[in-house]
Amino acid sequence: MAKPMMLQDEDDRTIQKLKILMGAQTKIEVVRQALRLLAQRIAHQKKIIQWKKAAQLASSESYEVLREFQSYSRLKKHE
Repeated sequence: MAKPMMLQDEDDRTIQKLKILMGAQTKIEVVRQALRLLAQRIAHQKKIIQWKKAAQLASSESYEVLREFQSYSRLKKHE
């Protein structure tokens, strides 16, 4: 079932310009493509947040392991 959508005149002109640039047959093709891109962007942002959390959780443990391997340094004089 179709849902009516009220567009502002400026939005309608923008969609019309994009329709021509994309070579789309209908305005709804433009809107659907925009929605797909928006969904991809949101998914990417969620992944970045997950990566940051994972890196933050691993950083403290990683630092401890790194310290264990740096007990000997060629640059420091050992007695």
